[in-house]
Amino acid sequence: MTPNQVLIPPSTSPPNLQLGLPDHTQLPESDGSFVKNFQEHPQSIVLTSSIEPILHKLHPDGRYCIGQDSGIYWKLTDPLEKGAEAPDWFYVPNVPPLLNGEYRRSYVIWKEIVAPLIAIEFVSGNGAEERDRTSPSKDATDETIGATTDEKKAGKFWVYEQAIRIPFYGIYEVKKASVEVYHLSGGRYQKIQANERGHYSIAPIGVELGILYGQEETPIPWLRWWDADGNLLLTGDERAVYAESIVDQERQRAELESQRANQESQRANQERQRADQEMQRTEALSAYLRSIGINPDEIR
Repeated sequence: MTPNQVLIPPSTSPPNLQLGLPDHTQLPESDGSFVKNFQEHPQSIVLTSSIEPILHKLHPDGRYCIGQDSGIYWKLTDPLEKGAEAPDWFYVPNVPPLLNGEYRRSYVIWKEIVAPLIAIEFVSGNGAEERDRTSPSKDATDETIGATTDEKKAGKFWVYEQAIRIPFYGIYEVKKASVEVYHLSGGRYQKIQANERGHYSIAPIGVELGILYGQEETPIPWLRWWDADGNLLLTGDERAVYAESIVDQERQRAELESQRANQESQRANQERQRADQEMQRTEALSAYLRSIGINPDEIR
């Protein structure tokens, strides 16, 4: 079993019951809650847009999916939404982006078997929810997947670590301009130390995660990706601006080359004119000398 393929533990999804369980079309796609702040959606778009070129190279067949504030169902409960967590951003390798010809409404672990490689939460409060290690009540760890109504809700950290078993978990606190990244090792999340660039390595996809301040009037910290060499991965808009700047630079270089070529042509014309003038003077002098009986060839 590879680090990116995590089987559902028997306590949450017995294999003999999986075939009869609901899929993404039968489960609520939203819990009806609002996003916590206006930066959440732009931040998700920045993460997605900048990493897509890397994922296209890793998955030339297009078999991967990205969730943005989408539900990951890990257990059947009543109500159904209680058995799901909705990371602000997550990436799942080696699964098709479409199911039965339509985009996923949610990600259903007992139907997919493959766990996300990384999930990221954007903290709006004090971070307690994102770091909640509360384990569920006995009902939630029963050997059946039957829906329950009275169980204690599992903490988000516990769900990602113990139920879904997501290899990498990031907690981004925009107010503190900081990010924590955890790696699942030995069945527990271990906090990763930042490298010399202040970034956190996500080795399986060859990228690093870190903070970069934007160019706003009041600079805002943004969670960004870098490649393994520390080069910032640009968003689609940034790539377009960069490409336009390259075109402008090439046009300026072409204009300079054209100007230099024109200057060289002008210099060549001036040299030719000077040579013609010198020849004309020589011919005039020769003609004069001959007119007074002197052979100019004999005095050269």
